[in-house]
Order: sequence, then structure tokens, then C-alpha cells
Amino acid sequence: MKILIAGGGIGGLTLALMLHERGIDARIFEQSREIRELGVGINTLPHAIAELERLGLLPALDAVAVRTRRLIYKTGRGQDIVAQPRGTWAGLNSPQFSIHRGRLQKTIHDAVLDRLGPDAVSGDRRLVSFEQSAEQVTAWFESRDGSRFQETGDVLIGADGIHSVVRGSFYPDQGAPQWNGVLMWRGAVWWPRFLDGASMIVAGGMRHKLVLYPIAHDPDRPGEALTNWVVCSRLGDGSAPIPTREDWSRKAPAEEALRMAKGHLSVPELDITDLIRATEDIFVYPMCDRDALPRWSHGRVTLLGDAAHPMYPVGSNGASQAILDARDLADRLAQGGDVIQALEAYDAKRRPATAAIVAANRSGGPEGVIDFVENRAPDGFADIHDIATPEELRAIVGDYETLAGFAAPEADG
Repeated sequence: MKILIAGGGIGGLTLALMLHERGIDARIFEQSREIRELGVGINTLPHAIAELERLGLLPALDAVAVRTRRLIYKTGRGQDIVAQPRGTWAGLNSPQFSIHRGRLQKTIHDAVLDRLGPDAVSGDRRLVSFEQSAEQVTAWFESRDGSRFQETGDVLIGADGIHSVVRGSFYPDQGAPQWNGVLMWRGAVWWPRFLDGASMIVAGGMRHKLVLYPIAHDPDRPGEALTNWVVCSRLGDGSAPIPTREDWSRKAPAEEALRMAKGHLSVPELDITDLIRATEDIFVYPMCDRDALPRWSHGRVTLLGDAAHPMYPVGSNGASQAILDARDLADRLAQGGDVIQALEAYDAKRRPATAAIVAANRSGGPEGVIDFVENRAPDGFADIHDIATPEELRAIVGDYETLAGFAAPEADG
């Protein structure tokens, strides 16, 4: 069996490793010329890390990431609402990692090249079209110089992101991704550690939000951490046209991000004004997703990761769900038998599970606990228990963890 994977992101690379582990030939075609450490911080949840651990990647991840110890939800004024232990500190068998997206991708990419060989990933290969018969799939790729390449395999996996060519071929009328009116200013900078050096802060609801967490430590920089930050601000209701694709990662000056945070966001753990001004590269992204699809799998072709279920960056589920997609799909293809039935079974399992998370993220996901409190106490509070019971707070956060599949054992009941 030969599997063609369009897209060399986290999901596509992980799938290739998992297929190789089962003796299935996989080839990745990535439109970028090379895999570079791009992007900023992300969190990868324990059930996804467990899958990477099964691939033997835990030592490599520990070398470049931070094991997240706890997550603290706060109001935009910095008042504590609820704190949660994370990963192994929550009683789970695997950690949660806070990591630079590019370093996570490179860790998996290096493993692919080491195990599958240097020809497993072909760069500068943009998928332009494909066709399938009862026996095979043929895909055509184009390089930047206009050269075209043809590849044939048993299955084509569209792991080509929110602007997926594969998805667009099956749903040509889907339109642009849906924007909810929120823009995100993001950056990372070496900064004095806050709290225990392994905690994550989410302050403020969907109107104005600040996210802070460390994504790397360095023995040569004791007392510091590479600190990822995000400032979110709702600029409209999403009815305005979505920012153009070229503006999705535009650079912005520090003062632009500070204008969004001023008067809305502050935390006692650090001075966000100094943090933002010290950041060399600040990028702006719209918060976008797409509606759930009626099906992913069409014959010998299916979708994976952001191509299948782009979701708001809420609850740390984007990369995590792509990894879980890869595990389910690899397991089904490894069972042998009819590949079309395997893709349909994968679709039936993963599509409704991820559609539920997309819908939950639209209402704030676990961070909805902040909106819940701020709506009850817009001017702040003296004691959080005057505003909400522990049961109310745990229900919002715990129900989401159960939905996403990583609830701690004590949270199951």
C-alpha cells in the first residue's frame, strides 16, 4: 500500500510516522521548499502527547518544550477564577506540552527523515489536482518554477490546512474561512519566569483576552523562559470581510497590540506592556474556522487536521486533534482489507468527534468560564465564591475536557 499525504504539517508528518510503524509506505508532499521553525507557541494535550510518546518522541520533546504544570483562568483584570493541574500533575499518564509550533513540527519531521529516509518528504510540491479510479489515486503537484509532477498511490490524504485544495475540490462552494471578528496579536520573547516557570495563564473572555505561557527553557538563561503571549480583541461580529490570506501572519508594531490590551487586560504576574515592547516579531492572525462537513472521505481520498476541522485556537485542540486523527486513520489502514471502507470508518469516528469541539470552541470552550464570571461580575469581585460555586466553574471546564477526550480520572464523575 502507498499513501500520498498532501501537507507536511504536524498532522501529515505524524501520520507518516504512524503508517511507517505499521509497515505502510507513505510519501509527504509539502508546498514549502523546506520545513522551517515558523509560528509561535501552541499547547499539545496529554492524549495527543501519549501518541507521540508511543512513537518514541518524548525525550526529543522534553528537550525543546515545557511540561505544563497548571492552567489558571483569570478575569481580564487579573483576578483568579479557577486553577487546574495539567498533564501528569492532573493524574494523567502523559504530560501536556507548551512548545513552539515550529519546534514540534521539526521534531516530528526529523523523525520522519530518520526513519522513512530523506526521500519521504518532497518540498516545493503544491497540490493542484487529483483524480481517482477504483484501484488508485493520481495526484499532480506543481513547483514554484512551474514544473509539474505526477504521483500515484492507493490513498490520498488531504492534510493541507485550512485552505485545503483537497477539501476545496469536494466542496467548491464552501467560500472563505469564517471569521468571528477577533484578531490575535502573537509573539514570543525570552523573559523572566513567572510563577513556577511552567504555568499557563488565560485572562479575559472572548471580547478581550490575554494568553501567557512558557514554551522553552535554556540552561544558559537561568531564571528566564521563552514566553509566548497572545492578545485577542474582538473588532466586530464577523460580518465584515475576512482579512485576506496574505494578511494572516502580517507583522505588527508593539503599539498596535498594546492599544488592544490597554484598559482591558492586566495580570499581577508580569507587566504585559514591557513584555510586548520587548518582542521583536509580532504577528497578527484572524480567529477563523469552518463549518463541519457532511463527510471527509470520498472514495480513496480523505481529510485530516485543519483541512478536515479547522477550529478556533481555544482549548489547545488544533494540533492535538490532528494527531488523534492520524492515530485513528493509521490504525484503520493497518487492518488491511478495503481501503475505502477504512476511510469511511475513520470518517464516521473522527468527524462527529471533532465537529463537537469546533462547535464548543465557538462558544469559548473551557475559556467560557471567564465570560461566565465576567458577565456576572463585570466590575470584579472580592471573592470568586460570591460569584459562582466551585461546581459551576468545574462544570464548564470539566465538561470541555471530557468532550475533547483528556479529562483527568477524578474529573470523569
